[in-house]
Amino acid sequence: MARYRDANCKLCRREGEKLFLKGARCYTEKCAVERRQYPPGQHGQNIRRKISPYGLQLREKQKIRRNYGILEKQFRNYFKKADRKTGITGETLLQMLETRLDNLVYRLGFAPSRKSARQLVKHRHIAVDGRIVNVPSYGVRPNQVIKVKDKSKNLDLVHSALKEVGRGDEIPWLRLNKAALEGELLEVPKRTDIPVTFNEQLVVELYSK
Repeated sequence: MARYRDANCKLCRREGEKLFLKGARCYTEKCAVERRQYPPGQHGQNIRRKISPYGLQLREKQKIRRNYGILEKQFRNYFKKADRKTGITGETLLQMLETRLDNLVYRLGFAPSRKSARQLVKHRHIAVDGRIVNVPSYGVRPNQVIKVKDKSKNLDLVHSALKEVGRGDEIPWLRLNKAALEGELLEVPKRTDIPVTFNEQLVVELYSK
């Protein structure tokens, strides 16, 4: 399966903001965005000309795609599905991305990053409603319970991630039980409750051309 293999910090520097791809490192002075506030590459420090409307749309699409760790073809498929549904296409797109299993494992605080969350899912450490699910893109439905399976509850990765941030306590559409290492999706999140600053309407404009 295709996947991104280069340095994650380059992605944050290219987009000019933190995408929190390296877990705890992103909250320290070691964060690449803090140390080098310019795009990667030999021309990164050169003064850039004004970005065109298309360039703005492209950059916003890249931010969202890279934030959730999705490749281009998969992201385009998500957009097509969102476009076929009733409602606001951009909001529906974000809702579909937020309810991916790997993202919810990250949001609940069981992993320091989405990349680590995908690894937990693929290695069969996560169960949904008591059934092991090893597909990171699995779409979780409201009232389904996400749980670290019993044999994996001693993983240092999970416990250290919960201590570092505790993200699950801050999100109104998730219920987190730290003692049991389980969480529940209470409802499909509203746009105002999704903790991202992206302008998804620019993505809709880009793909609607």
